[in-house]
Amino acid sequence: MTKSAGSPSAVTVRGMAKYYGETRALDGVDLEVREGTVRGVLGPNGAGKTTLVRILSTLIRPDAGSATVAGWDVLQQPRQLRRAIGLTGQYASVDELLSGYENLYLIGRLLDLSAKGARARALELLERFSLTEAARRPVKTYSGGMRRRLDLAASMIGQPRVLFLDEPTTGLDPRTRNEVWQEVQRMVSEGSTVLLTTQYMDEAEQLADDVTVVDRGRVIAEGSVEALKRQVGGQTLTVRPARPEQLDEMVRCLAGHGAVAARGELVLPVGDEEQLTALIGELGRRGFGVAGIETRLPSLEDVFLAVTGATAKDVPAQPAERDQQAEQDQSRMERV
Repeated sequence: MTKSAGSPSAVTVRGMAKYYGETRALDGVDLEVREGTVRGVLGPNGAGKTTLVRILSTLIRPDAGSATVAGWDVLQQPRQLRRAIGLTGQYASVDELLSGYENLYLIGRLLDLSAKGARARALELLERFSLTEAARRPVKTYSGGMRRRLDLAASMIGQPRVLFLDEPTTGLDPRTRNEVWQEVQRMVSEGSTVLLTTQYMDEAEQLADDVTVVDRGRVIAEGSVEALKRQVGGQTLTVRPARPEQLDEMVRCLAGHGAVAARGELVLPVGDEEQLTALIGELGRRGFGVAGIETRLPSLEDVFLAVTGATAKDVPAQPAERDQQAEQDQSRMERV
């Protein structure tokens, strides 16, 4: 159930920064997530989404800034904080030698559930994620999708106050994605708060009450899905160039109108029919051939493209030294 704008905050971030040499993974991020809501965090690859989640879940330390999660300070109270959260990273992290049931039961016991409670919760989640038939098999025999579902179940077994989901449905089939969505919605209805990073715009539209867009370590837009759509404009114009090699030149021609390139097409917001006619006319006067034109109401993907502009293209993977530094940071945190 969506909380009102006056709801207390489950996650508060102020001036969060994380540097890897000259790279600013996070560069002064502020974030407020209301209790009992889903906050979607969107951004191009390398924008800083996973770094933010890893800091908030105490896996790495920030270089500057502060944050509280479920009332606990990320830096000063990491052990108490860990008992109040659940985390699903981009890759499944369950024990391959144990069965699915044993993984969930063990986590339940570590979270101080009684033997009976841990058993019941494990069986409940195995059923919810369609893993009952494989419950007693070693996880090493599971498919990738099954491991992912088990990992999601493991993050939910303690009914955490705050759940971090870092691209949780990557690689899942449509039915399993829907199961994950239903479980997230169920947890929120029971009072949990979810911070979700995703590359899927439909997932953010389906689940998120509010959205934060980050790019190059900074927050560049935030608000409700509907509010962000209103910022983009009434409609979106998509133009397929007759000569694909002219796409970049077409974008430069209409850059002042918010034009970007996406999937080999020119995309830009239009306010009314008069502006639409003028934009098409401008392309004709510049000698650009048009193979196809489409107009539609804005989607969250249009918002994403509009606010990130040319940087919406995937950026190179993080350098190896950044991963090494992250592992060192994680090791230090685990000794806290």
